[in-house]
Amino acid sequence: MPELPEVEVVRAGLEAHVSGRTIADVEVLHDRAIRRHELGAEDFTGRLSGTAITAARRRGKYLWLELSDGQAMLAHLGMSGQMLVQPDDAPDEKHLRVRFRFADNGPELRFVDQRTFGGLALAELTEVDGTALPSTIAHIARDPMDPRFDLDQAVRALRSRRTEVKRALLDQTLVSGIGNIYADEALWRSKLHWARPTDKLTAAHGRTVLTAASEVMAAALVAGGTSFDALYVNINGQSGYFDRSLDAYGQEGLPCGRCGTAIRRDPFMNRSSFSCPRCQPRPRVR
Repeated sequence: MPELPEVEVVRAGLEAHVSGRTIADVEVLHDRAIRRHELGAEDFTGRLSGTAITAARRRGKYLWLELSDGQAMLAHLGMSGQMLVQPDDAPDEKHLRVRFRFADNGPELRFVDQRTFGGLALAELTEVDGTALPSTIAHIARDPMDPRFDLDQAVRALRSRRTEVKRALLDQTLVSGIGNIYADEALWRSKLHWARPTDKLTAAHGRTVLTAASEVMAAALVAGGTSFDALYVNINGQSGYFDRSLDAYGQEGLPCGRCGTAIRRDPFMNRSSFSCPRCQPRPRVR
């Protein structure tokens, strides 16, 4: 699933191309795309028509458009969701789910989702710690790239849990935006094994791994994110290329960039975790 850099690439594109425009009408082509909007398609389209988009926002891996009526349209990209800006005469995509036309007759906004795990929904905005968030994601923590991110507070939260460090990094209520890819990359940079107990981490270890997560996601953002297939694209349908710079994730059997030892893959939460057996030794069983 897309992580912070991939979502930020989409957010920046939406901010540039749809912020400040007024929605003329909305066409829902597949009801599953708005299943999280409990009042249904007629309510969804009716409330959006005539409403202006005032900003494109993000927290962690969550993306939303702020609207002139004080609400937000939250977009869950899921495994294959795409927000594309297209000329109105461009052929419809095979998996087009929702179309937004604008009052200026300019390019459309299209929500395309092959696997239909993503979706759109309207939500009320609520203030949390000085920031307006859609009410449905009010529990999501700040991410390491947020200007108001408190590193020391996040380190304390990380160390207070009795779990493995990678599980804690993936907990969006502790720190948001980090998924499987960038957790592995941050742990590799920090020389920490994914199974290291969080309650055994020093404060220095906590700061190191969270700083590494911020640095690797910043580098990925410059590269347009990480794209492993055609489903991970920006608003123009272009793929990112940070996958060429990965040190651990997906590198099973390839030499570690520090010591040359073959990268190892371990089963992890129905997924995989990649690490260097030498640089990131497994912790002893307590």
